[in-house]
Amino acid sequence: MRAIVTVIGKDTVGIIAAVCSLLSRHKVNVLDISQTVLQEYFTMIMLVDAGESDLPFADLAELLKQKGEAQGLDIRMQREDIFNAMHRI
Repeated sequence: MRAIVTVIGKDTVGIIAAVCSLLSRHKVNVLDISQTVLQEYFTMIMLVDAGESDLPFADLAELLKQKGEAQGLDIRMQREDIFNAMHRI
């Protein structure tokens, strides 16, 4: 199952590494990634494949959210189909 992970917050060293490490530990493959820094704000969107994850989707999303809160970031994960439905014009 594919999902979209978004990360927003103040730029600090290691954000990408922290998110990718967490995903890797739970057998989530990063398919595509885009990130930028706007002045001091870091933004990233990732397309991931969570089909082989060792955690249920809701648990993985909560783990990412908690990781973000611990680092002062907003990290969210949505199923790709729901993300697409929400952003359709």
